Amino acid sequence: MQETAISPEQVKELLKNPLLITRELNNRSLYHFLEYFWPVYSAQPFSPNWHIEYLCKELERVAEQVSTRQPRDYDLIINVPPGSTKTALVSIMFPIWCWTRWYWMLIITMSYSDKLSLESADYCRDILQSNLFKEMYPDIIIKEDKNVKSNFKVAKRTTGAGGVHRQASLLTGGGRISTSLTGTITGFHADILIVDDPLNPTQAASEIELANANHFMEQTLPLRKRDKDITPTILIMQRLHMEDPTGHWLNKKETNVRHICLPGEIRNFKQFVNPPEMADFYTDDLLDTKRISWRTLKDLESKLGQYGYAGQIGQNPTPPGGGMFKVDQLQIKDTFPHPNEIEHTVRYWDKAGTTDGGAYTVGLKMSRLVGNRWFIWDMVRGQWASQERERIIRATAELDGTGVEVWMEAEPGSSGKESAEGTIRNLAGFRVFAEHPTGDKAYRADPFSVQVNNGSVLVYKGPWLTKLVEELRFFPFSTYKDITDSCSGAFNKLVAKKLARRVT
Repeated sequence: MQETAISPEQVKELLKNPLLITRELNNRSLYHFLEYFWPVYSAQPFSPNWHIEYLCKELERVAEQVSTRQPRDYDLIINVPPGSTKTALVSIMFPIWCWTRWYWMLIITMSYSDKLSLESADYCRDILQSNLFKEMYPDIIIKEDKNVKSNFKVAKRTTGAGGVHRQASLLTGGGRISTSLTGTITGFHADILIVDDPLNPTQAASEIELANANHFMEQTLPLRKRDKDITPTILIMQRLHMEDPTGHWLNKKETNVRHICLPGEIRNFKQFVNPPEMADFYTDDLLDTKRISWRTLKDLESKLGQYGYAGQIGQNPTPPGGGMFKVDQLQIKDTFPHPNEIEHTVRYWDKAGTTDGGAYTVGLKMSRLVGNRWFIWDMVRGQWASQERERIIRATAELDGTGVEVWMEAEPGSSGKESAEGTIRNLAGFRVFAEHPTGDKAYRADPFSVQVNNGSVLVYKGPWLTKLVEELRFFPFSTYKDITDSCSGAFNKLVAKKLARRVT
């Protein structure tokens, strides 16, 4: 923050009243403001740490730029682990600090639920109405006729002759509107938008909830800006999924987004620290030795599991080393195996693809080789209408030849059954089968992942290789799962065929 010089006369006035000195310090530093009013927020002593001071400076810059009504330099994404004082700082103290300097600011805050959003608003009101705040800022009040959790207005008293506060000199300012991502904020336009945890871990496991959150961030939120060029969005959250609002936003590769990522520990997640130089401030590889100790992290890992720990603590929603699949163990080959090595070959189709940007249709060709090894020859992948898809499936079967067994996953319901029957008719002359897989996708992929992780899977270096490796790397939190479904489907058919031959 740019500091303003104080005149000698102002210095004399400050020395007469110690409260004015504290007020000046609060005005100059959000971090100082946070420390000063912390006892009103919590009965627990404030625990200082470098990351809080760093985030305070970032928030100060954002607010200062809004105050000048100049076009913003960027929107702000902050990824930090739970228990790092993020809500207290960003959703509670920061709006109040803004009003003490710019009473006219209207701030809209959002969370994944009304309950969470209103709880932050309630803390905010408690501080504004506390004796400590009234003593320090007698000129900043909540309007009596507009004082509810979900929507309250801030006002500023002007001082009349003789230093007497007069109600007639009350200036209506901004305030706070609190809602959830499913709430209604039509008609309101903010100077600053704050989104604090747009998803919880349960919602992040739902493709529908993910899509709803991203749609809100992309389509609804921009309409709530007072000025499209000036109003910044501050998104603060823990990572929960590759396609959570942080991932979705970053994947758009917009240049006017500043991304701050501070994992809870860097023994496993140092490469995700952003800006990278912030890693120098970690102590014993920990973001905050008091709030998030190694003992605490060990307990969290056992409760969250490897995926939850990697997302919420590491800010990388896939575990270190590649999650379920250790893709560095894949054996990449420039040549095909010798025919004498091949025991059996299948092409497995996952036909879940759509033409609207949703899932993909994938057909993967895999062989079982002698010595319990597995070779991936080829992958066909696209988003086609049903007629075009059937043409491609038929053309692929003709290229593979009748020696390759064709399998497909039949979707549940009558439409899935009809689709499978149509493909079987389309592949007349080939050995073709349909199945209804049971169990979730991760369960079905587990046997194949064992072979990948043991270095028993060989992959031809085709143009589709990058897509295959990247989806396996992030599974089961990958954006798409169609390639993995085809891999595990082909592998499970090859294993079942081998067992059947042994029985006979």
